[in-house]
Amino acid sequence: MRNRWWVLLCLLPVLCAPPVADAARKKSKAAKVVQAAPDPMDRYPKAAAAYAVAVDDQIVWGKAMDTPRPPASLTKLLSALVALDHHWNADAEVVVSDRAANTEPSRIGLRTGDRARAGDLLTAMIVRSGNDACIAMAEHVGGTTENFVRMMNDKAQKLGMSQSSFRNPCGYDAPGHVSTPRDLLVLARAAAARPEIAERASVQHAEFRTLGGRRIVFRNTNAILGKEPDVSGLKTGFTNKAGKCLIALAERGAHKVWLVLLHSPNRWPMASKLLDQGMAVAEKRATAR
Repeated sequence: MRNRWWVLLCLLPVLCAPPVADAARKKSKAAKVVQAAPDPMDRYPKAAAAYAVAVDDQIVWGKAMDTPRPPASLTKLLSALVALDHHWNADAEVVVSDRAANTEPSRIGLRTGDRARAGDLLTAMIVRSGNDACIAMAEHVGGTTENFVRMMNDKAQKLGMSQSSFRNPCGYDAPGHVSTPRDLLVLARAAAARPEIAERASVQHAEFRTLGGRRIVFRNTNAILGKEPDVSGLKTGFTNKAGKCLIALAERGAHKVWLVLLHSPNRWPMASKLLDQGMAVAEKRATAR
């Protein structure tokens, strides 16, 4: 009798278990359901390789929001914050080095030995995305671009940009020079909170004179600025690897819509659409209250 009970106890797990084939089929079916379920936030899958839309303080749509990608010249918003944080003096004289004057495009046309106000270089960085102005600023603030980059990464960590790392001040393609839509939303808010950046990002064109008297004129690289009435900034970017990038801000009344596009095939029409849709969400929420 004792032996019979022992046999039954040994067989019990086998008798109670579902057939292997049925269990495998159920597992396979469950996996397919998980894989087929769309990302509920990815309402615009063709907008960009990675993107994020935030209405006021909430992300409403996005794709690959935590996947690091090259951010191109969106980087310059971080460089601008670093410059403003370190003994900022808009009237400080900056001498343009040979390295700055001959860095890769885009450039505003600074020449070796030019002397310019730091505030004018900041304008060129934000409005025209001038790499020559950016390198000159980095050398002025950090002593060397290498030291300035260390300052950038320190600032990024303080902001909470945990998935980002930077290798140069301007946004050139480089191994390890990456950020994410979620991190760039953090950067966008920090940059827009600084009047020195927000005011420059909102102008359609600008000019200044070097301290030697040479006049330099340029237009904003943000093509929807002035065409979309609510858009007030912030920064464009492009490299071969990063593709067409954008951080945009639209404001209407008390509402703000933030947009990050990384490697967008149709940057301007898509930006206009997403900002409009985001503002519609903001107004719908306000009406429902």
